[in-house]
Amino acid sequence: MAANHITSVDEAGQEKKTAPQLKYSVFLLVAFVLMAVAITYVWSHVQMTKLEYQVAEEMTRKEQMLEEQRKLKLEYATLKSPQRIEAIAKSSLNLSYPEGDQIIILRDTGAVK
Repeated sequence: MAANHITSVDEAGQEKKTAPQLKYSVFLLVAFVLMAVAITYVWSHVQMTKLEYQVAEEMTRKEQMLEEQRKLKLEYATLKSPQRIEAIAKSSLNLSYPEGDQIIILRDTGAVK
């Protein structure tokens, strides 16, 4: 009988050898498969958590951009205000409304040149 084999007798009375390495191999294979499944499961959850953080950051960034857009629209409306433009024209550029004799009205004669 070999030292690393276990012998058993089958129904016919013949000695049958079973290797303990086979049992360990099956155990190691099952353990490896379970570890691979566990690692894949944990990895997928880590990736999902990373993506959730990225989505939250992008949502925050979107809100900041929308707030900046609102501020810029308000600033644009303020800057193009006719009252503001008139005040700048009078104070900085010394412009004024034209006098009656400075206005020339052109009539359309309908002739094409």
